[in-house]
Amino acid sequence: MSKLSALIITYNEVIHIDDLIDNLNFVDEIIFVDSFSNDGTYEKLKNHNNIIVYQRNFKNFADQKNYALSLASHDWVLFIDADERLTNITKKDILKKINTLNSNIVAFYGSFKYYFNKKPIHFSGFQTAKSFRLFRVSKCRYDTFKEVHEDLIINGLSGNLKGKIIHYSYRDYNHYKEKMKLYAHLKAKALYKKGKKSSLFDTKIKPIYRFFNHYIIRLGILDWKIGYYISSLNAYEIKERYKELDRLNK
Repeated sequence: MSKLSALIITYNEVIHIDDLIDNLNFVDEIIFVDSFSNDGTYEKLKNHNNIIVYQRNFKNFADQKNYALSLASHDWVLFIDADERLTNITKKDILKKINTLNSNIVAFYGSFKYYFNKKPIHFSGFQTAKSFRLFRVSKCRYDTFKEVHEDLIINGLSGNLKGKIIHYSYRDYNHYKEKMKLYAHLKAKALYKKGKKSSLFDTKIKPIYRFFNHYIIRLGILDWKIGYYISSLNAYEIKERYKELDRLNK
């Protein structure tokens, strides 16, 4: 039987810790890498005896996740966010897949069902969301050239997990806005390293298009108020990205 390590990077996720650890009752090892949370996350983690906890300064997502990969005792890893939960269907499928002999598939996508303040998001661009969640450490690594929404580089074939991963990603408007601000600043930093500067198109047209894309093309309008929030905050991320890029270039 193949063994499985669950890896989680955290920052201020105290409200999710107990439920997440309960949800991971089928794995052989649980490792947390905390970025010096200040809401009690680290203290909450230390109260659990069946997990391993590290603290490390956050540079970017790819860097932090690759560090977590280096800590895994087993080749198969499940990389999961603190605000994600697996259904029994997905848990059973994971165990089946890692114990399938003679398979050339080394990484599996997970599909998601997103929630905003515990209310389901049906559209707004999230209806097709997927990301690698189960893979072999010996065959995969995160691309350090992409610091936000990092890509997994895989040496082999990929497949899909059954079921939907429940993602309680956005607690409220302000929580979503803070996430967008973090992403914007990391992206601005990456652009700055490449010597990029903002243009009128970046600061004026891109935010408008981003709103239109999420609200109309990706059917955010059908999510009513939540869809408007999501579309507005995605436009905000564009504005904040180039605002921060301008600040870095001064």
